[in-house]
Amino acid sequence: MMRKADIKAFKQRLLSLRARLRGEYTQLADSALNNTGNGSGVGDRSSMPIHMADLGSDAFEQEFTLSLMEREEDTLEAIDSALEKIDAGTYGECEECGGQIRKDRLSALPFTPLCVKCAAKSQR
Repeated sequence: MMRKADIKAFKQRLLSLRARLRGEYTQLADSALNNTGNGSGVGDRSSMPIHMADLGSDAFEQEFTLSLMEREEDTLEAIDSALEKIDAGTYGECEECGGQIRKDRLSALPFTPLCVKCAAKSQR
């Protein structure tokens, strides 16, 4: 069982991480939506001929940005889940085996739902 001070520190860290990721997610979304090459905003290319390599590069950047957004969305969901567990009094319990997740693992990944053993099993 974790001490209240530890749980409070983890909660603060999760809230801070969530706020940062939400800001980055918003920036990525704006970047993905504004990088369509439609001639609006800075770098207006409407009067320039479009080169196929530019289109491919733009498409790659947009796909990469969308991939990052998906990953950050998954992390945000895990953070929200961890915060719910704090409120429910189950934070730090492995979802797989029910054992305690070590504090050093939670320090590295405060939103992890699995202990090291169960995480290793799920990656096989």
